[in-house]
Amino acid sequence: MQLVIDSANIEAVKELSQYLPIDGVTTNPSIIVKEKKEFLSLLREIRHVIGEEKELFVQTISEKAEDIVQEAHYICNTISGNLLVKVPVTIEGIKAIRMLKEDGIRTLGTTVYTPMSALLAAKAGAEYVAPYVNRIDNLTGTGRNVVSDIVQIFKANNLPCKVLAASFKNVQQIQDVFLADVDGITASPELIKEIFNHPSVERDVKKFREEWLEQYGIESNSLISTI
Repeated sequence: MQLVIDSANIEAVKELSQYLPIDGVTTNPSIIVKEKKEFLSLLREIRHVIGEEKELFVQTISEKAEDIVQEAHYICNTISGNLLVKVPVTIEGIKAIRMLKEDGIRTLGTTVYTPMSALLAAKAGAEYVAPYVNRIDNLTGTGRNVVSDIVQIFKANNLPCKVLAASFKNVQQIQDVFLADVDGITASPELIKEIFNHPSVERDVKKFREEWLEQYGIESNSLISTI
């Protein structure tokens, strides 16, 4: 199971990487623009924070396959480390994924709304596909079911492509796709924090501490230092 941060905010990436077992960072043009920084410098900052081994996903903005390929090569030649290029699953995108596979460049097929578009991306050579769970829910489908269908199709056809679910509004959607046997999720820093943010936990921890202090009158670390 992979847990990936969907953000280009340096401070958020630093914070989550410090505490949680993060596997990488996904970005897209909207996320990059939001930070109002020079994009290559920003990507290099993210790489510095997460290290060379963790996966960094960078999306192309070109529309024609040949332009996508050229852009992908530029990204890979400019940003170091374990990098994947995100390519939208348009017909030109599928062509570009095939071309990049031949060039040895790893890709993620993004903007996935149907199992069949995921299948085409996988057959073209994408290493990952990213179904948009909440956006599917907001249309006429059910995001969890689409994810589950993609997983089953990949297994039935022995496709090595991984399913990295994206676009979430709440923790329940994340839990649902994990139950659908997804390979991983990418979510905003705020939503990742919500995964373990339960009021009962803080209440219980506070009660444990209060009872300890009532009995012993000192912090546990102070007690240990006297032993």
